[in-house]
Amino acid sequence: MVTETDDRGRVYLSKELRERHGEQFRVVDRPSRIVLIPVDDDPLAAVREAVGDAFAGKSAAELKDEALEAAREEAEAEIRDREQRQQAAENSDPEE
Repeated sequence: MVTETDDRGRVYLSKELRERHGEQFRVVDRPSRIVLIPVDDDPLAAVREAVGDAFAGKSAAELKDEALEAAREEAEAEIRDREQRQQAAENSDPEE
């Protein structure tokens, strides 16, 4: 399908495409092209559909809280690991 922009920069998409892909699109500007990615009416429902029951029964707030907690735990583990490596390096310092 070939389409052109009108004098206001709007792109016409056929009714068939809009019925198949929806009315909202994310525009991705690539070096050699522009890509339109359909945006679901309910993005959270689309994610749930894509991942199966991994998020079953959880609200967006619960998912956000879990993600923040996981990120916090990962950061704390990284800090502990860094401190342990630093302490081990100090303990094996040949200048002492």
